[in-house]
Amino acid sequence: MIALIQRVSRAHVEVAGQSVGAIGRGILALVGVEATDDAATASRLLDRVVTYRIFPDDAGKMNLDLRQIGGDLMLVPQFTLVADTRKGTRPSFSAGATPENARLQFQALLTAARATGLRVAAGVFGADMQVHLVNDGPVTFNLHVT
Repeated sequence: MIALIQRVSRAHVEVAGQSVGAIGRGILALVGVEATDDAATASRLLDRVVTYRIFPDDAGKMNLDLRQIGGDLMLVPQFTLVADTRKGTRPSFSAGATPENARLQFQALLTAARATGLRVAAGVFGADMQVHLVNDGPVTFNLHVT
């Protein structure tokens, strides 16, 4: 499972012109599900996202995690993250989960995130979404767990 995480001052997602989720300061995580991912993978990824220290402390160093700053989390499914782009001019999605399994694993991630007590928002699986964000820094990291 892959998460491209971005430290944001705010973010929101729209589907068909309607807002489906919004957050303030926190992390926007674009999430890709691979064929071998399961609920345990989702749990490990969530732990990394929530505990990844990307927020500045009083000295300006990235030493604080999402909980320590009382931040929000937005999860957005994005199958293109699992693309193999090493060759050619067209991505291959052969490493990606089937749509059915990807939906299950994304839902497992979302359910676990909501159980953390954090304020959590999400995009809509399979929808054409417009993701609006203000990347704070900019700060972006690619997290990959297997």
